[in-house]
Amino acid sequence: MKTEELVSYLDEYLRVREIEDTSQNGLQVEGPAEVRKVAFAVDACQAAAERAVAEKAQLLIVHHGLFWEKPRRLVGPLFRQARTLILGGCGLYAAHLPLDAHPEVGNNAVLAGQLGLQDIRPFGRYHGVDIGVAGTLEPPLPIPTLIGRLIQTLQVPPVRVLASGPPEAHRVAVISGDAVSMLEEVAEAGLDTFITGETRHGAFHAVAERGMNVLFAGHYATETVGLRALARHLEGRFGLETVFLDLPTGM
Repeated sequence: MKTEELVSYLDEYLRVREIEDTSQNGLQVEGPAEVRKVAFAVDACQAAAERAVAEKAQLLIVHHGLFWEKPRRLVGPLFRQARTLILGGCGLYAAHLPLDAHPEVGNNAVLAGQLGLQDIRPFGRYHGVDIGVAGTLEPPLPIPTLIGRLIQTLQVPPVRVLASGPPEAHRVAVISGDAVSMLEEVAEAGLDTFITGETRHGAFHAVAERGMNVLFAGHYATETVGLRALARHLEGRFGLETVFLDLPTGM
């Protein structure tokens, strides 16, 4: 497949030009003119670049790219990562908030569906876009049962669980990554349970005082599901070979 055709499709499908973001979403490092195999990784890093090249991929798609809001000099680790990709014949494509917010292959929509949420709707306003989702569990699930379902889905235990709300999860928000700042929005919406990625020290009292349940399932783990879904989508639509590069951070 022509690289420019794949990049054009991804730009449109993920709406990368429509969603305001600090990430410079889209093609960040140009690669070969033809793509046969696509690698996927949560983070653009030296390990991901080396493994993508070793897998003989012509494009690496990541959630956290190399280039963000401010210009960066191509020196040190950043230079080495770009050099590894260029010399290895592999381009780099980044999709940050567009991959969080997507209704079909987005981190949050996919995870919510895998957990059995119903009546899923956009939720969690950030940079003018709802990047997460909210829904209901019918019937409500005991918190330990929901934790077990989350472990089964992500194949890792939650980093931390703060159970200060009702014993059963009924109205649930899912916002992957670092979304602890949205605790107040979740509480104001009348949602009793919040599934997100990273935890912070200040979250403990904020959760207790609002009478909520929060499952911190890991920044990395909650942002693998969208990439895997996008890989399946590209396999089915274009017949491309794909590989997911699992490089967990433990965070």
